[in-house]
Amino acid sequence: MRVNIRLFARLRDIAGAGEIERHVPDGATVRTVWTALAAEFPDLMSYEASISTAVNAEYSRMEAPVGEGDEVAFLPPVSGG
Repeated sequence: MRVNIRLFARLRDIAGAGEIERHVPDGATVRTVWTALAAEFPDLMSYEASISTAVNAEYSRMEAPVGEGDEVAFLPPVSGG
């Protein structure tokens, strides 16, 4: 099934794009999407413990299921004031 992946800040820089479309197997979770993406862009792995995730603009956990056409977003921690 096809999912749309949104990457922000440093994650976008690593992947070279803010939006990517990928195919994942039926029954995939956010973690499935992340693992495939990190295999493609290994520098992403250093962010795994600190990223936030969302499915269709709602915060989610890594074990949340994803469906055909869903938007899966990965957001690194931010700082500022």
